[in-house]
Amino acid sequence: MKSTFAVAVALCLGSSMPALGQGRGGAPEAPLTETVAPAIPGVVAAGTKVQIIKSGFQGTEGPIALPDGSVIFTETPANRITKIDKDNNVTTFLENTNGSNALAFDTKGRLITVQTVPGSTKVGVVYPKGSEATLADNFEGKPFGRPNDLVVDKKGGVYFSEPGAAAAPGAPPPATPPLPPTVYYIPPGGKIIKVADGFRPNGIQLSRDEKTLYVNNTGGEYLLAFDIQSDGTLKNRRDFAKYEKVTRTESGVTSGADGLAIDNEGRIYIATPSGIQVFSEQGKQLGTIPLPGPPQNLAFAGSDKKTLYIVGRGNGYKIQMLTPGYKGRAK
Repeated sequence: MKSTFAVAVALCLGSSMPALGQGRGGAPEAPLTETVAPAIPGVVAAGTKVQIIKSGFQGTEGPIALPDGSVIFTETPANRITKIDKDNNVTTFLENTNGSNALAFDTKGRLITVQTVPGSTKVGVVYPKGSEATLADNFEGKPFGRPNDLVVDKKGGVYFSEPGAAAAPGAPPPATPPLPPTVYYIPPGGKIIKVADGFRPNGIQLSRDEKTLYVNNTGGEYLLAFDIQSDGTLKNRRDFAKYEKVTRTESGVTSGADGLAIDNEGRIYIATPSGIQVFSEQGKQLGTIPLPGPPQNLAFAGSDKKTLYIVGRGNGYKIQMLTPGYKGRAK
């Protein structure tokens, strides 16, 4: 018998995500095979293997490094956070996470997550034990639909994306109209504010100097960039980096761009259907790392932070890089 949580997650996800072991058309997926990277100067050496760590996870999102170099990520439908150490050992890091999706550490070492259980969506602290807290669970009295990704600045403020929740097939219309796709900011100790809208945001990340916010647009051709003001608000929205491939239909453009990471030289790494696309700090395309399967999110970890971990569709991968991830934040 399915738990109430599992049923709720299934309704929330609707038909957008295939069951494990099945493709989007319902047919069994082909076995995964290792891929190799092309040479991307300063990023990855030619022929470097993308290793398959494990398949069969129950959803895969939100990877982030721990201080010891291991990586944790969320298995949202399973209501847990999972850990992979340097030797590829897989263990449970935290259970009963209220459907946590994206993860970020603040400067106090608290683990902040976007939490997605219908009726209890929020941004809040889940770890360490005893420090649990809600940072925001609504905007102007309206509950969040399904918050997606987040990043925490050095002041303790939280940027997070709300792509807008799709209704489950056959579900009645909600009593309260859902919030539109939006980027929000929770100032440290302050009230949540809307800082960007008008597109469908997904992955979200700060530049090294925290003067720029990058946001993936799943309904467009470009990674977007915004200038960050002293109060956390944004201005000067611009098309920053053009995705390698997008899907065009009568209803518009879909990029499929998901998670974001940056390295210690400011390069930007984007999880897309074609692989991990890498761009310079100026938005120039540098190359793409092909993967055994579609990615959802990624993070640098390892003792020297030169291992790029990638998760997606129930699978976990890693690849050795030439430049470490940004060392000024966990991600």
